[in-house]
Amino acid sequence: MSAAAGYLIGGIALLVAVIVPTLLTRVALSAPIVLVVMGIGIGFIPFGGGVTLSPLEHGTLTAHLAEFTVLVALMGVALALDRPLRLRDRATLRAWWATWRLLGIAMPLGIGATALLAWWLMGVPPAVALLLGAVLSPTDPVLAADVQVEGPTTDQGEHVDEDDEVRFALTSEAGFNDALAFPFVKAAIIMAAGAPLTEWVVGWVAWEVVGKIVIGVLVGLLVGWGLGQIAFRSSVHQFRLADRGEPLLALAVILVSYGLAELVHGWGFLAVFVAGIALRSSERHHGYHEYMHSTIERLELLCTMMLLLLLGVALSDGLLSSLSWPGVAVGLTLLLVIRPLVGWLSLARGGQADRDDDRDPGDHALTSHERLAVSFFGVRGIGSVFYLAYALNTGSFDEYGPVLWSTVAFTIVASVLIHGVSATPVMRWLEARRAPGSAQHRSPLDSDAELAASIGENVRHDQHTPTDGPADS
Repeated sequence: MSAAAGYLIGGIALLVAVIVPTLLTRVALSAPIVLVVMGIGIGFIPFGGGVTLSPLEHGTLTAHLAEFTVLVALMGVALALDRPLRLRDRATLRAWWATWRLLGIAMPLGIGATALLAWWLMGVPPAVALLLGAVLSPTDPVLAADVQVEGPTTDQGEHVDEDDEVRFALTSEAGFNDALAFPFVKAAIIMAAGAPLTEWVVGWVAWEVVGKIVIGVLVGLLVGWGLGQIAFRSSVHQFRLADRGEPLLALAVILVSYGLAELVHGWGFLAVFVAGIALRSSERHHGYHEYMHSTIERLELLCTMMLLLLLGVALSDGLLSSLSWPGVAVGLTLLLVIRPLVGWLSLARGGQADRDDDRDPGDHALTSHERLAVSFFGVRGIGSVFYLAYALNTGSFDEYGPVLWSTVAFTIVASVLIHGVSATPVMRWLEARRAPGSAQHRSPLDSDAELAASIGENVRHDQHTPTDGPADS
């Protein structure tokens, strides 16, 4: 494929990213589905040049493209979350209970179950089976926009919080597990190197699981809090970027936190997500967050659409040529059985409201129907592309590269289809079951109108009023 064809694909991705989501707002069909299908069609066009777009042949480029997309997505998720999170405040920690259960229970159980199934059905070695389970563990609500939070809000008066527990649980889970899949991928790489289990498991737990996570969190807090203080409260006017509405600070936070965390051997993905949360907490009521999120959201959309288009092209170029029926069974079982089951079990007996009208304002419990929705929507996406490309570039999995790419690509496409088609009707079904007038019974059109009004008000406010001190909510 020639360079001109590459520019053409990039232009198509940009046009689709701008136009298609608007066209599909009333249809039970998502833009990712359209992108993958378009990519498959483009792949059959004879552009010439003799260059293929297979991730097997361009592993390093694939890893870096997916890496940057995940980084941008992590910042977008962090800025979109309104619910505060303070490590010394037990009330805020309890408000994230669904997130902690999905990460601490559903994620490791899902990795283990997928690995066992792959080892049994596909006949791959334990290290390869563990890698497949780890690679397919990150969730990605960006590929099903109806199940993610709508974005930062700053007009809720004294208290800023989320008003939809399903969207919050899925979005916050995706932010953390995109980062926390790394230790499991590293475990598979170490196993494949042939080290005896008794020699590395203790070191892996102490360093890869505990040490690097602590470093990532500390770096994220330092960068997010520090740059947030400068942007909102610096005594030097030129440094108060919030007053000027300069949205590129969010991109700077991504690069600084990721680069610093990697240099000091922490988990960079985790540092970026924590930095975004810390930046969001610097001043919860300022309209500057909406400017930053809007910029990051557009960049995230472009990167994601580009990768999905390239995935479609790769599918037409033989990416599924090594797919077997056991691989199909593993992918579909993960999406339709393993994730719903471990998700349901992880959310059991933890803040459950038996009926939709049992929830009081400010209560973060999930009804049984909401638990079912959260358990089902384990959308697989770009994170899986990065982790597989990274593992194949650094580990000893060359023999199994084709079958791993075929299985992962099939699972991503199946997830895009299943979750993309079902997201809109399921969320409408949940909305219909909520009591009218409750905090979570909101029309999407009402939310959009309120957000537009909020942005307009913040623009007028920021043009005439300097930023005051922090607002703690």
